[in-house]
Formats: sequence, C-alpha cells, structure tokens
Amino acid sequence: MTNPLFILVGIVIFLVYGGLNFYIGLRGWQALFSYVPFLSSKVYWPVFLLLAFSYLLSRFSEKFLPTMLYEGMTIVGAYWIAFMFYFLLIITLIDLLRLFDRWLHLVPLEIKQSSNPALGLTVFVLVVGIVSYGVWNASHPRINHYDLSIAKQAGSLEQLHVVMVSDIHLGTIVHNDQLTKLVNQVNGLKPDLILFAGDVFDEDIESKNKQQISDTFRMLRASYGAFAVLGNHEYIGGNADEAIKYLGEAGVKVLRDTSQEIAGSFYLIGRDDLSGARFNGTKRQDLATIMQGVNPSFPILLMDHQPSHLEEPVEQGVDLQVSGHTHNGQMFPIQFITQRIFEQDWGLLRKGDFQLIVSSGYGTWGPPIRIGNNPEIVDITITFNP
Repeated sequence: MTNPLFILVGIVIFLVYGGLNFYIGLRGWQALFSYVPFLSSKVYWPVFLLLAFSYLLSRFSEKFLPTMLYEGMTIVGAYWIAFMFYFLLIITLIDLLRLFDRWLHLVPLEIKQSSNPALGLTVFVLVVGIVSYGVWNASHPRINHYDLSIAKQAGSLEQLHVVMVSDIHLGTIVHNDQLTKLVNQVNGLKPDLILFAGDVFDEDIESKNKQQISDTFRMLRASYGAFAVLGNHEYIGGNADEAIKYLGEAGVKVLRDTSQEIAGSFYLIGRDDLSGARFNGTKRQDLATIMQGVNPSFPILLMDHQPSHLEEPVEQGVDLQVSGHTHNGQMFPIQFITQRIFEQDWGLLRKGDFQLIVSSGYGTWGPPIRIGNNPEIVDITITFNP
C-alpha cells in the first residue's frame, strides 16, 4: 500500500517544480520568444512543458518506454535542470531588482520592462554560455595530490600510494567511455591501492552494457587491489546487493561494515552508507563494533561515502578517512549549502591525528555539468613516520 505522506510530498514537489517552470516559461515568452516570427503560444507552451517535464516523465515511464526514448528523455531532462536552475537564478534576480527599484530608482528602464527582447536574448545567451562551460568542465577531470603523514609503523612499508575516486554515477548519462578514461588515468598514476568511495553507480545499472563496464574495471592495476563502499545512490535504485556482486565479479571488493588487514601493514575499513537504513531498514554498525579486532598500532584507513558524524572516526583512532557525496556543490552556488551541512565538504581536514579527504567526485548526478568546482581523481601519498 502506498504511503499517503509519500503521495502528498510527491504532489507538493510536482506543484513547486511546475510553478517554477511556468515562471521561467512565462518570462521567456514575454521577454524573447513572443518576438520570434511564426512562433505562437500554442506551439511554444507544449514544447516548453515537454522539455521542462521530460526528466520527470522519463523517471515515471521507464518501464513502459523503449530504452532509446527513455534514455533520450532522461538526458534532455537532465540538461534542462541545469538550464532551469540558472534561468531561475538570473530571472529572479532581475525581478527582485525591479521590485526594489520602486524605492531605489536606480534600475535602467530597459531592465524594468518585462517585454524586452534585447534583455531576454542577453539572459538566454548568458545561461547557454554558463551551461556550455559546465559541460566542458565536467568532462575534464583534474588530479589533486595530497602528501600526508601518519605517525605509525606500517610493517615494512615506508610509503603508500593511494588513488581515491568517488561519485562516478555510472548509468544513463555517465557511460563506459568515461569509465575507460578514468581507469586509464588511475593506472597512469601507478597506485598501490585504489579506493572507490561510493556512488559508483547511479540509480539504474540494468540498462547499461554490464560486460563492457566489467571488462573496464578489470583493467585496473594496483599492488594491493581495488576496494569500494556503497553510496546513497546504490540504495536509491534498490541495487545495493547487485552492485556488490557486480563489482566483486569485476575485481573490486566492496567493504560493507567490515575491516581488512592488508599486507600485514595497515587496515582498510569500509562503512555501509548512512542511507541504507532508510531503504533496507537495517541500521549500519557503529564504528567501534566494526573495529573490534583491529590493532590500533597499525595505520587505519577508512572509507565512508558521506563525511558525516566525524566524531566516530576521531574517537576510534582512525588515521585517514576518504569520502565523497558532496560533489562540492556541483553547480554554483550550491556549495554554500554543502558548506553549512558538512564540517568539511571538500578537501583536507585535520583534527589531531585524524585526517579527512573529501572528494568533489569524478562524475555528475542529474545535470552533466559542473560550475564552480572540478571533477577530480584524488592522488594520495602517505608517509609512515613512527
């Protein structure tokens, strides 16, 4: 039986989303498209609404549409979300200027007029430019390097070279081509250890060519292997168990509230994602329980998709935690929100002997764009100085 609260929330989201898009569409018609020859409102509005709702329509009709049509609508809708976001920001700013100018009397007459094709065209070109840059930026990942020190003996190891990647979001939008590029870049760094800090897959991994992706993962080369943890998106799609099985078959071991001693030199711990309890009803184990039997004199590395509840790894003596999830906001100015939610939403944080690295992620969720941040591969050199 469907939860009435879920239906109510869905209706509210639909109405808000529809209202915002109507606002954008109305301003677009008034300022620009009503001046386009041979374009009538009877053509404009159906096309605009189909574009605006293509992402939602694809999500609700996935089981009924041909794969090509479903994926096409998803991609078009994902791009529209980016356009919608920046159209909304700029149009709202202009309307607020008009409102406050009733008292300020500083805004030029051209901006005051809602029917102004020059202003409308300027806004349109500006947003197209922003989104185009975001698409280019999202497809050009950077390698960010960190030199860290851990004050412990690690067997005979003096250094450990770790490459960490988070938030690939393989699915309808991020394909095997991007994964192949990632694997080649990772292998080029010649790591000792490869870590995937969650959200390897997006909600749906059924529609992808699994054999292709599996073969690509098998190309990874590292002395101590490749490991992963689950993120929230593996749970959102209900594919957590399948993701574990699939990654395992592809040579990537998923750690789910477990620890593993590696080469008699250090421990690697992988935590289940916080969102798991919401989707499977099972709360993840606390870190103290997971670390029973872990020798604290050895270096302890931890993977946890979300950089939350940092008091736990601090209390339990974790030396280095790697996380993702935040995307560093992905689209400016969302990072101002992630900075308020998380103690550290990107980069390096030190708290005594505890160190945390949060990645902005390699892929994207929703709109395949990045503004105000960069996709990245995290390259870590750890020196052990007992």
